[in-house]
Amino acid sequence: MFDPGQEAGGESEGPAEFDGWFDNVDNYDGVVDRTGEEEITVQVGSQANGGGFGFGPAAVAVSPGTTVVWEWTGEGGSHDVQADDGSFASEMVGDAGHTFSHTFDETGTTKYYCMPHKTMGMKGAVVVE
Repeated sequence: MFDPGQEAGGESEGPAEFDGWFDNVDNYDGVVDRTGEEEITVQVGSQANGGGFGFGPAAVAVSPGTTVVWEWTGEGGSHDVQADDGSFASEMVGDAGHTFSHTFDETGTTKYYCMPHKTMGMKGAVVVE
């Protein structure tokens, strides 16, 4: 049977809901289950894609009402966090310890990226279930 998340002769790149979003992201290792937590932290500038150009973890599952706090590591230069659907955007920052947060109330998948490093694979996703 054909799996839409699988390329011919290749391995699955993740759930179909990501639709190839993580194809060039070398630190995507499945969805990390963080459901049931009120607040979680995702690193901005984690080691990925040839340097400090990743989100750690790249994909995370949370419960409705969870606040995701992105915390800058200071690696990889200046980064931002922008929702692919335009629902949130941080400022461009390079300082370690800087944070940006967003509370996810609705179920569904939100893809996000760092604008200057998107083509390098600096992308992430939050799955609210």
